[in-house]
Amino acid sequence: MALNTSAEAPLPVGEVSRLIGGWIDRLGAVWVEGQITQLSRRPGAGVVFMTLRDPSYDISVGVTCFRQVFDAVADVVAEGARVVVHAKPEWYAPRGQLSLRAVEIRPVGIGELLARLEQLKRTLGAEGLFAVERKKALPFLPHRVGLVCGRASAAERDVLENARRRWPAVRFEVRNVAVQGVHAVAQVVQAVKELDTLPDVDVIIVARGGGSVEDLLPFSDEQLVRAVSECRTPVVSAIGHEPDAPLLDLVADLRASTPTDAAKKVVPDVGEELDRVRQLRDRALRTVRGLLDREERGLAHALARPSMEHPHRMVDEREAEAAALVARSRRVLGHLLDRADSELAHTRARVVSLSPAATLERGYAVLQRADGSVVRSPEEVAVGDELRARVSEGEFAVRVAE
Repeated sequence: MALNTSAEAPLPVGEVSRLIGGWIDRLGAVWVEGQITQLSRRPGAGVVFMTLRDPSYDISVGVTCFRQVFDAVADVVAEGARVVVHAKPEWYAPRGQLSLRAVEIRPVGIGELLARLEQLKRTLGAEGLFAVERKKALPFLPHRVGLVCGRASAAERDVLENARRRWPAVRFEVRNVAVQGVHAVAQVVQAVKELDTLPDVDVIIVARGGGSVEDLLPFSDEQLVRAVSECRTPVVSAIGHEPDAPLLDLVADLRASTPTDAAKKVVPDVGEELDRVRQLRDRALRTVRGLLDREERGLAHALARPSMEHPHRMVDEREAEAAALVARSRRVLGHLLDRADSELAHTRARVVSLSPAATLERGYAVLQRADGSVVRSPEEVAVGDELRARVSEGEFAVRVAE
């Protein structure tokens, strides 16, 4: 039920705490899962105190139970163990503090943990967090390597020593965190996010040595998996040994079987790279020499050709061919001109033979009237007509007498 309050009629803090306690009392008993972080069993005391923590959300709550309730599982439950508690939530109004009063405690077995991890794996896989296309390629030579590991751990030593042995100039940005227990998830997530914000960190290694399934549970936590999937910097997972497979291996951009293997995959070996450079240099030198030898042989073969040994021979041959063609063209043109001259002379002779002037030269005359028409018949003239007589040497006037 909503409360009617205002700035003029507020509720005291104690009243708010009392109302919260009333709401919590109506909640009833619930089953709660968490990890035991603190456990207090005082000798002779009838009540056991413990703190139950949720590593994914960094929340803890106090739990109390009767000694006989805890003694039923005392042989298999200790600090750091995951348990399921059937408890009644209680609210201590004077302090505003939530606690649980347990009536039953059940340890979470390995089989149940693995089943839950498998279910979480399927859920995250369906979201695409393990997809290959999401994975980023590692740089060939990182400017700075981020390392998340336990303080003074064997994993830290293996990564640093092997990386510096391979590339002495490599630089690290190390973040020491808890790698197991209730604080592991929060500290690892914070370290990964912090390293991801550094612009000069090109790759992040999350490393831890081997351990039991419970010890490696923080690296299968959903909060850590999602934090790694959101990183812009490539992340390498180096958790445990070869058989160990936390969910961090699936979401990471590269999985290394061990911390030593992570150092080998992230940092190139300077000796191997120098050998590779020498091999490439020798290969390039052989290729260039082979190319030069081939071109030299081709040049020698080209120079051995007659056209290259006696370059003027071709010019002389072409000059002789050109002279022969010119002489031939002149002969052909002369023959054509002679034949045309002969044909022209024959045509002229025919024209001359058929010309009226040739007829006149033989003594004939042409009579023409005043209008220039030629007289062809005696009937065309009359006595007394004036005519013009044209002969080969000129013309004169005549008159018809009869």
